[in-house]
Amino acid sequence: MTDIVLTTINAKWIHPSLALRLLKANLGTLEPNCEIMEFNLRQPLREKLEPLLAANPKILGISVSIWNHLAAFELLKNLKEEFAQRRKGAENTKEREDIIFTEPVVVLGGPEVTHLPADAEIFKYADHVIRGEGEIAFRELCENILQKEVLAKAQRRGEGEEIKSAYHLYSDEDAAKKLIYVESSRGCPFKCDFCQSALDEKIYEFPLEPFLNDMDKLIQRGVKTFKFLDRSFNTNIKRALKIINFFLDKIEQSPHLPLVSFAPSCLCESSSLEIPHIPFTVHFEMVPSLFPNELIDALSRFPPGTLRLEIGIQTLNPEVSARINRPSNPEKELEILRLLTEKTSAIIHADLIAGLPGEDIESFGKGFDRLWLALNSGRFSAKTANNAEIQLGILKQLPGTPISRHIEGWGMRFDSLPPYEIMENSAINACDLLRLRNFARFWTLIINRRLLDLGNKEVFNKFLLLSDDLYAHFGRNWGIDKAELIKKAQNITA
Repeated sequence: MTDIVLTTINAKWIHPSLALRLLKANLGTLEPNCEIMEFNLRQPLREKLEPLLAANPKILGISVSIWNHLAAFELLKNLKEEFAQRRKGAENTKEREDIIFTEPVVVLGGPEVTHLPADAEIFKYADHVIRGEGEIAFRELCENILQKEVLAKAQRRGEGEEIKSAYHLYSDEDAAKKLIYVESSRGCPFKCDFCQSALDEKIYEFPLEPFLNDMDKLIQRGVKTFKFLDRSFNTNIKRALKIINFFLDKIEQSPHLPLVSFAPSCLCESSSLEIPHIPFTVHFEMVPSLFPNELIDALSRFPPGTLRLEIGIQTLNPEVSARINRPSNPEKELEILRLLTEKTSAIIHADLIAGLPGEDIESFGKGFDRLWLALNSGRFSAKTANNAEIQLGILKQLPGTPISRHIEGWGMRFDSLPPYEIMENSAINACDLLRLRNFARFWTLIINRRLLDLGNKEVFNKFLLLSDDLYAHFGRNWGIDKAELIKKAQNITA
């Protein structure tokens, strides 16, 4: 029997959980008796159940997010039934009298359960819930459970107690084949109504030198992709530049290797390109309002393929931005995006959200076109493919977020099940939101994957009609053969 098992259901195999590793690394004397078991959404339920049943832990900690909430609920429900059946079977089988099947103490944590109401159905299968930061609280709870002194509830990390690093718990396979999540800070200074960061009490920055030492070790281990979890990486420019320059120095110090062939997926390109060897890629999420010249200059030093930037635009309607408590300066933000496409080789992901209170489909479409033109005003050359993407999301009512204050005033109706997407509001009806969902999906499948070239022009209305036709033809926006999708899209646009 294992004392403690930490588990979660990741979106994909390539997304290892930093949260589980942090919990394990901060268990103190209990760490050697803790095992991490990770699964992914596409795995059959039985492949998730069997390892947990075989481990038969005393404590089972499960990290729950918006994307795995339903899968975690299914796992917990079936796990409880399985433990009951196996315990009963062991009691009736003399040969297995030495085997004890004891149902584990279940502890839930993570961003999803932190703000769920107390009567949420998933809590029926939990003995304890940790709301907020869990590293220290989980350790203290485990110590008390194993000592038979069960706490009524767990609290957040105490002031002055530092969180121990967990990067050494990434395996060699993680380093070689997966995205490696890292965080240099927690929290966000902005209070946008749709985001759970609006609930953050403060920003916590991890000590810089130890963090950079950990990054150096990961580079030496061969990590290929560093994905920063920092919500607003560039809020502290001085600190951000130190981290950026650290990675730039490592890239410049990497062994010089021959150029490698790169074949762009865009159909308008007929020949492959040659780009420098990429030692690793760094992915930062940044806010568009904080890009001084020194930051853009530093980002311009990254070679092609080594830098990804996620820029949260969300809306280009100033009235809507003010309504959701989001600082906004559309002209400045668009100019920053133009500068990034002109002066850097970064792969840029610009985020927009459909369904915000007071933004109708016409306003959203105008904003989409303005964003597309800004992203496509940068450099095009034989050596640089267009690396700009728009990531279109649908507004969600994440548990606890202030977006709920607009429900009555704007007639907002959300799905009660994760991921809690908006179904309609007084500015945009259910039919148009369905069209935008299809638009978002086909945009990702076709445009963000460079399978069709729309050029430097207004595209929203044209692609909305195209996505309508594609959905009418296929009857779905998933599980479509790529060749069939492109053939149909080309026929429609011819």
